[in-house]
Amino acid sequence: MRKLPEDIRKLYPFPLRDRDFFKVDPLHRMHFLDEGNGTPVIMVHGNPTWSFYYRNLVLGLRDKYRCIVPDHIGCGLSDKPQDYSYTLSTHIDNLSRLIEHLQIERFHLIVHDWGGAIGIGAALKHIDKLDKIVILNTAAFRSKHIPFRIRLCRIPIIGEWIVRALNGFARPATFMAVEKKLPKAVKDGYLFPYNNWANRIAIARFVQDIPLNQKHPSYNTLLGIEEKLHQLKEKAMLICWGKKDFCFNQHFLKVWKERFENAETYVYEKASHYLLEDEGEEVLKEIVKFLAEDA
Repeated sequence: MRKLPEDIRKLYPFPLRDRDFFKVDPLHRMHFLDEGNGTPVIMVHGNPTWSFYYRNLVLGLRDKYRCIVPDHIGCGLSDKPQDYSYTLSTHIDNLSRLIEHLQIERFHLIVHDWGGAIGIGAALKHIDKLDKIVILNTAAFRSKHIPFRIRLCRIPIIGEWIVRALNGFARPATFMAVEKKLPKAVKDGYLFPYNNWANRIAIARFVQDIPLNQKHPSYNTLLGIEEKLHQLKEKAMLICWGKKDFCFNQHFLKVWKERFENAETYVYEKASHYLLEDEGEEVLKEIVKFLAEDA
């Protein structure tokens, strides 16, 4: 495990303890933040971020809640094996095992990007323990809407080279996924775990794992989640959405609102995909209020 540089440590001021690494199997360790006390709030990141994305939510919530934020295998400070099943079902199983390992009896869930399918997929396995849900520019259902720039990164051989050799996914995200320019230290924080070909393997595999047709190995997993989304209708849901997101755009928001008509929804006109960077303080205020209601 590489030591965090001082400028990143100031932004991500959390201890790196042995107990914050969970063995998802005999060979691989998943890192997770475990900060604060109270009802657990599990925050699930997507691609190409890591628990760093939620750093300010953790700082804002940990006085009243236990914030649990895993780094998926291959991401953040977790192990990055080169021969591994980087599939939706594997990520779901890993998160489900972490919930069981921590003996969590009740939790709230916050999801972003591909973390929507992973987080909700795991939550459906523990549906009786799930309380409230916060949706941040994500999906947990099938769609053929995919930007050209992401399709490019899926092209066999060429896509892998773009993502892993040129860092052509994580690095562009630091300016394409925001409306407000990120400070250098924040950019460095997002890119820190993904500094070479080997460490970018999960980024490439996440892109390849987007199931666009029935032949894809993760198609049935995503379909299974979609077919069970109705189980969430009894749960309180907050949707916070960056309107300028080029990836999880207004089409995805429309689907969420059609499926969950009673969800409390806030659309941020000048925010993009990295919503917590563009409108983090405002989103935090809504989450604090939402979690406190009828608590």
